[in-house]
Amino acid sequence: MSLAEYFETAEGLGVLATSDAQGNVDAAIYARPYVIDENTVAFSMAERLSYANIQSNAKAAYLFVEIGEGYHGQRLYLTKTSEETDAHKIEAIKATRPSTRKSSGAKKHLIYFTVDKVRPLTGSSP
Repeated sequence: MSLAEYFETAEGLGVLATSDAQGNVDAAIYARPYVIDENTVAFSMAERLSYANIQSNAKAAYLFVEIGEGYHGQRLYLTKTSEETDAHKIEAIKATRPSTRKSSGAKKHLIYFTVDKVRPLTGSSP
């Protein structure tokens, strides 16, 4: 199953882990990524800690836990490649998915990542 198919159908909870240049780690609840292609995903970010961290350290990890019995989901290991700040382009991408959360009105950025590795939620060798 492709990443696009997986994230179109899977229901669950996502957590994005980032760290600053000194290695101080943060984890935050994030919606499913926008899958651009099999090697690229994007996240909409407000100017908060995750955004600040990704400015100084391009590496991140996204953990998605599926709703249901057992432990099923995906781990994505990511590297930031670019950033979109044009509000109209960001809204166009966000319009591709029904929103369950109201916009806070904060300035948004669309951060693009290369998917370096995909692993299941549990198990699998490094």
